[in-house]
Amino acid sequence: MDKDADKFSIYVVEDDDAVLRSLCALLTAHGFETVACTSAEQFLDRYDPAKKAFMILDLRLPGMSGLQLQTHLNELNVKIPIVVVTGHGDVPIAVQAMRAGAVDFIEKPAHEDRILKAVETASGLLFNRRPALVSKKIVVDRLEKLTDREREVLHHLLLGKLNKEIASELDVSQRTVEGHRSRIRDKMQARGIADLIRMVG
Repeated sequence: MDKDADKFSIYVVEDDDAVLRSLCALLTAHGFETVACTSAEQFLDRYDPAKKAFMILDLRLPGMSGLQLQTHLNELNVKIPIVVVTGHGDVPIAVQAMRAGAVDFIEKPAHEDRILKAVETASGLLFNRRPALVSKKIVVDRLEKLTDREREVLHHLLLGKLNKEIASELDVSQRTVEGHRSRIRDKMQARGIADLIRMVG
């Protein structure tokens, strides 16, 4: 077996120097080769299409934004798996990024195990190990367990709305929305919005 066959790089595109150093240190400690980039433009300058790689991409960047970079790469037909890292307030944009082909998104502050799980998903795509998809029948069965109000909240979540926006639209408290979200995750067996988008988005 060729040991190099499973080798890949991770481009970390993040303009916050402390976050960039922290992410690269974590990934390097787990044996991954990282390429640090502080902007989308720097990534485009450093990107080597001959190398197997994926990208951890912050959405808020100076100059070209993360979403603009993703659109640009899609237009160029560059097939690089992208894991989006986003601040809590950017969840609606992260939902757009998922719909545009990102493989996962992680909310800041990102927990180590969440990052490593996303790395596993993205690196699997590099070697044609598709993530296990939940069958349509199982998704339908899970959806049937939701109450009408939970379905309503799920619909708003898939549009990328924040808890306070959903609470305002449904005329309920944010705490009530959080309770619905928790039950939706349990019933759908989803870790978060990214999983829900993959199942029903």
